[in-house]
Amino acid sequence: MVFLALLLTAFPPALAQGFFELGGFKTPSGNIHCFAYVDRLTQEAVLRCDLLQNEARIPAKPKDCPLDWGNAFGLSERGPAGRLCVGDTVADPRLPVLAYGKVWSEGGFRCDVTQARLRCINKDKRGFELSRSLQRLF
Repeated sequence: MVFLALLLTAFPPALAQGFFELGGFKTPSGNIHCFAYVDRLTQEAVLRCDLLQNEARIPAKPKDCPLDWGNAFGLSERGPAGRLCVGDTVADPRLPVLAYGKVWSEGGFRCDVTQARLRCINKDKRGFELSRSLQRLF
């Protein structure tokens, strides 16, 4: 998961040089923005979602995290989801809205949104559910 966090930390400049863009979306409320890409070296897809307003209790910040903690979540094609230590954001007002009841599917990820939450899973059926008041990683 540390590797995933390091990849996501360098998101904007690295995207132009080392990644294939898969696309992304934002929720109808505009509170969650997600973006997926494929690393050209590892050929692994990565999904990152940022929660812009977070009212949930955030776990303590790890000592080895010098950046922002608590509002960014990452998911690789395989394995568990994780909360990320990042110094940037994937929030972009130009991202298309994923309407309530609709599904977004790219790069081995599947995300669906309801009025209550966003849920994203990978090929292993691991992932996260996000809302202003709840963040559940599974």
